[in-house]
Amino acid sequence: MVKLRVPYYRVKKGLGYWEPTREMREAGLGPVACGPDGPDAWRKAQEQNKAWEAFKKGNSPVQSSGLRGSLEEAFARYRATPEWAHKAYRTQEEWNRAWSRIRPFFGSAAPATVTLELISLWRLKIEREVSVREAHRCVKIWRALWRVAAAQGYCQRDADPSLGVRNKEPRRRQEVWNDREARALVKGAWRSGYRGLASLIAVMWDSSLSPVDARRLTPAQRVREAAGDAFLLERAKTGRAAAATLSRPATRVLDAYLATLGVEIAPTAPIFRNRSGTPYSKDTLGDDFRDVRAIVFGGAERRTLADFRRSGAVEALRGGASAEVIGTKLANDFATNAFLQKTYTPVDLETVRKADEARRKGRK
Repeated sequence: MVKLRVPYYRVKKGLGYWEPTREMREAGLGPVACGPDGPDAWRKAQEQNKAWEAFKKGNSPVQSSGLRGSLEEAFARYRATPEWAHKAYRTQEEWNRAWSRIRPFFGSAAPATVTLELISLWRLKIEREVSVREAHRCVKIWRALWRVAAAQGYCQRDADPSLGVRNKEPRRRQEVWNDREARALVKGAWRSGYRGLASLIAVMWDSSLSPVDARRLTPAQRVREAAGDAFLLERAKTGRAAAATLSRPATRVLDAYLATLGVEIAPTAPIFRNRSGTPYSKDTLGDDFRDVRAIVFGGAERRTLADFRRSGAVEALRGGASAEVIGTKLANDFATNAFLQKTYTPVDLETVRKADEARRKGRK
């Protein structure tokens, strides 16, 4: 079989994916799972490239279809408001990704004409063809978009047909790392020549930052105090202020890494680089971490860098930190949001045993 080179098409574990650039995502084109690598997958990717070419010629894939009162018109109007502009980039990205699945089915329809049956079939199609996680995300964005359309007068807020559909959540990850394992990853990465990754891991473990926030850290965000170094930043997903504190060992790893570069990084440039000297992207960070993870723990290990945030929350909970303190550390609404509490603090045996001990004390 002749292999075709299709722009923005990647193969991961035998499956093809069309992965748009940031500019494409902002135009409304989301990632597309094309199926097993082969002619059918290449065709699907080429269709996305044609849509992008149409956009560059002035035919935006998310512009109003010209149908007055349509959901597409409502979304186009919303994207022209300051409210949309104030959303964090990652939130806009999530909306655009869901819109790429909403638009083909419901974009030209008046919101009030969409029925529960149609929403149910649409969600089931996404779940079967993509994943439960993607179906859950799309319905979540649909509901938010419905509220926006209602505020614009396109429909009634309480008449959302998706409210009759059970939006089953994907199984939450439960995996956690411990401090010994995190230190082993730092040492393994450094000794294997992944010094930028070693430094990033050390910073992530102490700070409980997400991977995207960690790889975007810059020298200008770093502050030095007697109590220890920290980075002051805004989270990419929510725009909320965060303080990423570092222990002295993590600071030493960071300074040692910077000393190996031989050049001074510009104040607003990303600190962490891969072995080629290029700032880490989402893909290169994941690829390098998987390599180091296999070196340190073997090929069967499947825990990820994203599990560091949950691990830090579990450690803090075991140590007696309150929900408010954990929420401040994570820079989110952990203290008041049940979903976040389930996400970051899965059932933990050590914490449950503390409750058992308290019960025994109470009996006395």
